[in-house]
Amino acid sequence: MFQLYYLQTPHSLWGSLFLRMLQRKQLTKEQALQKLRHYCAYQERCHLEVKEKLYSFGLRKQEVEESISQLIEEDCLNEERFALQFAGGKFRMKQWGRVKIKYELKQKGVSEYCIRKAIQSIDEEAYQKTMHQFAAKKWKSIRGEGVNLFVKMSKTKNYLQQRGFEPLLIQQAIQRLKEN
Repeated sequence: MFQLYYLQTPHSLWGSLFLRMLQRKQLTKEQALQKLRHYCAYQERCHLEVKEKLYSFGLRKQEVEESISQLIEEDCLNEERFALQFAGGKFRMKQWGRVKIKYELKQKGVSEYCIRKAIQSIDEEAYQKTMHQFAAKKWKSIRGEGVNLFVKMSKTKNYLQQRGFEPLLIQQAIQRLKEN
């Protein structure tokens, strides 16, 4: 009795999600596959995203696994293609570093092999140039009273780490900036 009331309260996030799932119309395996073909055609997807989508359609574990296998066979779903596109896009558009890209791919359940391949696909020269531009811009922006060399180094290092660049490359960039 208490649990039913708890599920019906508007303040219960889990309760409202549970009720929405109960109200959602279940799809057949074929209907779900058709929707997933469009979903994957729109943009590359990782296996985890597709699996979550299939479960949201009300499919059971066995049906989900079969559907994913079928989408892979039809080449609608390709983890390596997804990883390459994800890494390239995040570097080009958001200028993320390799560490951040690798972490995000791991969060999406992408295999180590695909992650390595995606990271290697990033152009080294463009990567170095981007990192040095961010370092120089941050270095110049740190001004004010009480700002010494160590504060500048620390703030620049933290900024570059937040963007996902590797510690060794950050050290080299800061060393270059100190010499100028």
